[in-house]
Order: sequence, then structure tokens, then C-alpha cells
Amino acid sequence: SGFFTDGDATAYPIHIPDKFELTPEQNERLDVYLEQRFQGKFTMAGIRFWPEMRGLDEDFQHKAAQFQQIVPVFTNVVYDTSQVHANHLFPHMFVWLDLVLDLIHLHPETLFIIRAHPDEMRPGTRKQSRESVRDWGVRNGVNDLSNIIYIDSQEYISSYELIQRAKFVMVYNSSIGMEAALMGVPVLCGGKARYTQYPTVFFPESPQEFQKTAEYFLNAEKIEVPPEFQHNARRFLYYQLYRASLPFNQYLQTGSRLGFVQLKPFSWSELLPENSTTLQVIREGIINGSLAGLPVENGDRFLLPAAQ
Repeated sequence: SGFFTDGDATAYPIHIPDKFELTPEQNERLDVYLEQRFQGKFTMAGIRFWPEMRGLDEDFQHKAAQFQQIVPVFTNVVYDTSQVHANHLFPHMFVWLDLVLDLIHLHPETLFIIRAHPDEMRPGTRKQSRESVRDWGVRNGVNDLSNIIYIDSQEYISSYELIQRAKFVMVYNSSIGMEAALMGVPVLCGGKARYTQYPTVFFPESPQEFQKTAEYFLNAEKIEVPPEFQHNARRFLYYQLYRASLPFNQYLQTGSRLGFVQLKPFSWSELLPENSTTLQVIREGIINGSLAGLPVENGDRFLLPAAQ
């Protein structure tokens, strides 16, 4: 599938109508998708995101029992965090991580789980960061701190089980923040993400406010999450998957190289807008400046491929 916009494509500006609400059927469809996703059964850019997924083992459970609370810290890959729009509060992700490390030193009662993004050093691909959280962790001696567990990018431990155990989670701009919001867990965001354009997470206005909010969360007995966060996260993800994403499976198939696609054989007439809902939407966007997404009246038969 593809996403078209007259704005910054990587910022993923999605204009959801104020009155848009999921029907019971749409809620059920989203739940089926999320059930698969939370088991790691999904692909991104033609690559299965989780080659495998392991639960939290006895060693983890034993260490976690020694602390009052658990706070996962989900990082991202540098080629996603280096986008101009992402660095809204901090100059870059590693400045944010330095602040998080200060918080870790101040809160020995809390177990922090620093999770490197699985794409940071993904085997068999060129998706490998030259500036990595792994290197940052080595420079800062994170493995020497008793209240840190560092999970490397090639350790396929379930992020979703970590979220279930969390008091709250800290993220920069990774999509795991939206997933945690979908699970009803408080999310404190350090970078601007596609889902921060709607009220889904806690997103402070400055580094000072971020630190203040983090301190409040760490010391609070209970964190109250506005109910609209989870509601908006569901609306956003559904709209992203089934309305804003335009399916191209009529023309494309998986390529011979991992993460690549190639053209299928097809007739030129299949490129005519009258023969393709996707091209109708693109034509309207180019001619009339309206990229409203897939029309609801066409039915879900056109929408399903975009969720792959």
C-alpha cells in the first residue's frame, strides 16, 4: 500500500473527520488485526517485523520482583528519528536518551527496560543503523546500572508483554507508543510521531515539561489516562490502515529481494481510474487537491489489502 499527501509524507498527516467513529464491524476488524499484531504476525515494508517473539522469562521475573515498578523505554532507528518534524522537543533522540538516563540514576526503585528497535541491526538487510542505541548504551555503561535491563535489537522479546507490566512507557516516536495507547497504558512521548497529531499520548511542550511529567509519573501512586487517548488511537489506526493507505496489490507483488516489490504483468487499461479505486483517489488528489482516502461507500473489499 502507499500513502499520498501534499504535506510531509514521513509525518503521515491524516485528516480524520471529526464525526468519524468506528462501527461495530470496523471495531471487530480492527480487533482481529490487533490480535495478530500483538503476536508479532505482521509485516512492514515487505519484512516480517518479528522473526520470532519470546515471552518474559524467569530471570526477568526474578529481577523485576526486586523493584517497585517497571518503565519500558522504547527507542527508534536513527533514520526515523532524524526527520526534521520528529525532533520537536529535543535536537535528536540521543539527547532525549541522556535525559532519560538522568531519570534512571534518580530512581533506583524503578526498573527501566531500554529496548533497541528491532530494525536497528536487522540481520539479512541493509536496515542497519550506523549510529545506534547499542553504541550509546556502551558509551554510557547502561549494563552496569542495577535498575536497567537493556534489550538489544536482535533479542526478540515481546514488547507487548513489557507494556502489560509497565506503570507507563516512554517512547521517542516509534509506533509502539500508539500500540501502548491502544492497550490503555500511559505513554510519554519525547518525539513527534504520526499519532501525536491527535490526543493519544502525553506529549509535553518542552524538555523541561517532559522531565517534569516523567518525574510526576514515576512518583505518582496512579496515573490517570484520559479515556479519549485509547479511543483516538483506535480511530487513528483504523483510518491509517483502511482509509489513508491506498492498496497497490493490483499492480505489485513481492520481489526477489527482501523488502522489495516488483510490478505484476497487467494491461495498460488497469491504470485507468475507472478500473481502479486507488487511482480514482490519486486522480482526485492531483486534479482537485483532495486526498480524502478510500471512499467508504466502495465497501471493505477495497480496504482489506491495505492492512497487510
